[in-house]
Amino acid sequence: MAGYGEFAGVYDLLTENVPYDEIAAYYNSIITELGGGKRLLDMGCGTGSLTIRLADMGYEVVGADASADMLSVAARKSDKVRWICQSMTETELYTAAETAVSTLDSVNHLSDKGEISVCFQRLAENLTAGGLFVFDVNTVCKHREILGNNTFVYDIDGVYCAWNNTFRPEDNGVDIELDLFYENEDGSYSRGYESFGEIALTVGELTELLEDAGFEVVKIYDYLTFDPPRDDSEKLLIAARKIN
Repeated sequence: MAGYGEFAGVYDLLTENVPYDEIAAYYNSIITELGGGKRLLDMGCGTGSLTIRLADMGYEVVGADASADMLSVAARKSDKVRWICQSMTETELYTAAETAVSTLDSVNHLSDKGEISVCFQRLAENLTAGGLFVFDVNTVCKHREILGNNTFVYDIDGVYCAWNNTFRPEDNGVDIELDLFYENEDGSYSRGYESFGEIALTVGELTELLEDAGFEVVKIYDYLTFDPPRDDSEKLLIAARKIN
């Protein structure tokens, strides 16, 4: 997921409907409830729309992403955040974070269960004792029933995107291909292409990987609520605390 050159330029246009204010408030409420510290790492921050909102709430934020193209967009938005180009499996901070978040299903974008395990382990090495990790993930149900083998079309001012999915039943993953047509400054259009994948793990698998990395799961919610997960939940919020 280190590229995203074409995608980075149109990402904010394609995510204009994402309720960033609501999501930031949701994360903040959970971090506050669980006593998370203000020194915060946002892993897989993308173009920084949510990262900046957390900084505006008083967090001392480091925004990390493997894509230099995404970070270039983020850095033009705000100088309140320290932006670093770093993959989620290579987390290395000068000062340990007290809280870490990973939002908008960034964990799903790691390539396999092994990479997710490494991500959790490296994060644990860069969190203070008792540090909090809060993240959201797409569920197996969403991959199978919603994304599946479906195609979604986005036709908005300045960009047209055909989003094609191919479901992988062997690991509940989805291969994603984006055909992009985006408007240039002179009114002409260029065509771009991106491809990447997502993987979905069960709650049991994620819990096991977190515990192996030295975390204890303390909360699991149906995303953007404080309700327990349902069998048909499309997305979950998981909060874990570093215990060793």
